[in-house]
Amino acid sequence: MKKTNLSDYDRAAVPDGSRYRIGIVAAEWNGEITDAMLQGAAETLREYGVKEENLIVKRVPGTYELSYAAHRMLSGDKALDAVICIGCVIQGETRHFEFICQAVSQGLTNVSIESGKPVIFSVLTCDTMQQALDRAGGRHGNKGVEGAVTALKMCKFTDECA
Repeated sequence: MKKTNLSDYDRAAVPDGSRYRIGIVAAEWNGEITDAMLQGAAETLREYGVKEENLIVKRVPGTYELSYAAHRMLSGDKALDAVICIGCVIQGETRHFEFICQAVSQGLTNVSIESGKPVIFSVLTCDTMQQALDRAGGRHGNKGVEGAVTALKMCKFTDECA
């Protein structure tokens, strides 16, 4: 049987987040999608012990701005352990989609490498709005939840490598 909820995970494998300070930056564009992902990420972080005062949420106009925002968040707040970047790009009639997706994926990778901190790619790159809805709390789960779980696991990984 084909797995439909892509956000299933082993709850026992998620580290306690009570000692971590995590940023979330979410794009306003495609807000119906990014708001649902942001809510899923924040609720999951709280569920695993991240304190409200250690959850820093910022908004930016679009997905393209995520790289700059993640860089600024990690540069301005040296105490952040990770940043989750939430966005949604939906294919249109032009190549704009390709340029945005490539720039953001490369930009977020660069920020992570330069900062030495986990920068989590919770960006949907979908062909249709329905595909995005399905992945933002719909039948395929919530990529914001996945981003939160990944952030906690990468924070623990970072601690283990210190």
